[in-house]
Amino acid sequence: MPSSAASPCYAALDLGTNNCRLLIATPSTDGFRVVESFSRIVRLGDGLSRTGRLDDDAMERALAALAICADKIERRHVLKVRAVATQACRAASNGAEFIARVERETGIRFEVIVPREEAKLSVAGVLNLLDRTTQAALVVDVGGGSTELSWVDLRPDKAGRAKPIPPIVAWLSIPVGVVTLAERFPESPEVSSADWFRAMTDHIKAPLQAFTHAEPFRPVFEAGGGHLIGTSGAITSLAGMHLGLKRYERSRVDGLWLTDADCVAAADQLIALGAAGRAAEPCIGPDRADLVLAGAAILQAVQEVWPCQRVRVADRGLREGILLSMMAEHRAGTSVKRKRRRGRRHSAPRKEPAAVAGA
Repeated sequence: MPSSAASPCYAALDLGTNNCRLLIATPSTDGFRVVESFSRIVRLGDGLSRTGRLDDDAMERALAALAICADKIERRHVLKVRAVATQACRAASNGAEFIARVERETGIRFEVIVPREEAKLSVAGVLNLLDRTTQAALVVDVGGGSTELSWVDLRPDKAGRAKPIPPIVAWLSIPVGVVTLAERFPESPEVSSADWFRAMTDHIKAPLQAFTHAEPFRPVFEAGGGHLIGTSGAITSLAGMHLGLKRYERSRVDGLWLTDADCVAAADQLIALGAAGRAAEPCIGPDRADLVLAGAAILQAVQEVWPCQRVRVADRGLREGILLSMMAEHRAGTSVKRKRRRGRRHSAPRKEPAAVAGA
């Protein structure tokens, strides 16, 4: 059904290392209203860490999902689309070739965004979940092929007012996500799950400990003035298991507060379950059974290097950031056009130039 001029539809499409996700929405007074969403695990980055290339089967899976997205976008008569690809397409030697093929076969034009843009959009997507009574937040976006961390300054300005858009004071992109970490440390019956988990955790801790740009905020976190926001499928699955959900419920997971002890307990539970037990969990399933513990290890590594007693779970992030940015740009453009039209209506009649003697 076509969208009305008053309620245009926008589409945000995120092609990651593990997932293909689409969100179509219309603006609302408190942000946006979701019209349609689609998510499919495509594992585009399967084998990438070993070969440096996107696998043929993985590309076919992604193209099949993107064909569905293209159909949904066309049926909704979307005003504007922004489609972004992240680490898998950044790292693959045939990434640009695949992006060109996607446009030829589906009509969707992707941009491969840099890690800094990915981190910025993820923070924009979780702004409503920031606890403005605290001084700082560490936003952790755990992807399939990379992990973005953003330290956000929540302190008021010099006049004591809250900053509408709190600044990112430091950011770090680690080119390791749940897919690449699970591939680098494959689960094996010869290694205990606890040792496997610790190996993954220590691997992630190394680049975190080497990063010094966020050190000015360490006293804030050590004094309990900061909190963590985790956004990823692995972290939301962890939260669903913590709640004991029989099926995943976004309304109960998005915005959920966990303690540091809750996160450790959930990770311990995952370790004890084993591969078959994780696959049987309703909020995990077989597609995430080998990835959710890698996600928990990344979260554990962050908490060991940057201790936070409070962790907020976000079932939102990059796509939501894209949508909010597009809608803000459209509102700004519409406002400028209105001002120009008003200016033309109220301007004085234009005088013709005086005739030149002898012309």
